[in-house]
Amino acid sequence: MPSTSSGTDDPGAQEYPVVEPVETTSMRSKSILTHPLHEAIKTALKNKEQIILFQNRRGFAPYTECSSCGWIPHCTQCDVSLIYHKHSNKLTCHYCGYTIPPPSACAACGHNDLRYKGMGTEKIEEEIEILFPEAKIARMDLDTTRSKYAYKQIIDDFEEQNIDILIGTQMVTKGLDFDHVSVVGILNADSLFSFPDFRSHERGYQLITQVSGRAGRKHKQGKVFIQTLQPQHPVIQYAINDDLKLFYNNQLQERKQYHYPPYSRLIQLSVVAKDVNLVNNMSEELAKRLRGTFAKDLLGPQFPLVSKIKNNYYKRIILKIDKSIGPQNVRHILNNEINNLHQNYRDENFRVLVDVDPY
Repeated sequence: MPSTSSGTDDPGAQEYPVVEPVETTSMRSKSILTHPLHEAIKTALKNKEQIILFQNRRGFAPYTECSSCGWIPHCTQCDVSLIYHKHSNKLTCHYCGYTIPPPSACAACGHNDLRYKGMGTEKIEEEIEILFPEAKIARMDLDTTRSKYAYKQIIDDFEEQNIDILIGTQMVTKGLDFDHVSVVGILNADSLFSFPDFRSHERGYQLITQVSGRAGRKHKQGKVFIQTLQPQHPVIQYAINDDLKLFYNNQLQERKQYHYPPYSRLIQLSVVAKDVNLVNNMSEELAKRLRGTFAKDLLGPQFPLVSKIKNNYYKRIILKIDKSIGPQNVRHILNNEINNLHQNYRDENFRVLVDVDPY
């Protein structure tokens, strides 16, 4: 958590920034900045101050879509759309590295009006260069920090004020303390806490507070703009009020109600095979074998958000294990049932992966 101003006499104390949610429904369709954030950046540049813009997605556009029929190019090995990288002019899978040149026409209908949708850090960099041509702009993500010294060079340049606006992914949120940053923009906050995962609110809150901590200088309060469709969302409200204790207590109450960690331990069982029908059958069979022991504390089997990676299909079973049950007993039950499954279906080519306390 960023430090707060609580009446301390420490001369080096940094005030917690003003955090302002900005609703994005009023934005022009092709704009990436709300009016308040745009004006704050202009003022900061005028005052020779620095700006950090955070977007938790690299590349230029998350997907490419045919304007005629809606076809989207997907990875041939994974169940994900290909991400457009403008610098390399490639469509790339971020799971397996599969890469193709951008198609000139739709593979489904032949229409040649393919449009890049969404925004990654590359697109934001391009738009910011147009909006603020006088500013010195840099991007920090996996694509710009692959070489041995690239990360350090960007950090050094930013510290020495050779960069006015730094655009980046999670790399810009952690462990960095810059004296001249007065404005931070979180460009798409909704993506930080919208995953179907019991930890998504915790992770969203962490990221928002971490990136917020980059704003503000000694003796001067910084400002953070959270661009969102849901300005009243609890995670955003907790971050605005810097109320870690209330957020923590509410999260604990919710997890206790639904028997999630820290009130239980999670074990994730993933059935993996190249045949989707085999994955379905084996995961159902394993769940049936375990249901008698774990009953209501067994969830699934279900396909994850990305159900195919490198030509392997995944289907998951989640077990919520009461902490009063000894781990050796649970391990014994799981090993027996998994071994029995393999014995009974020894001619079938599948695996069962066990992950204790996943995520």
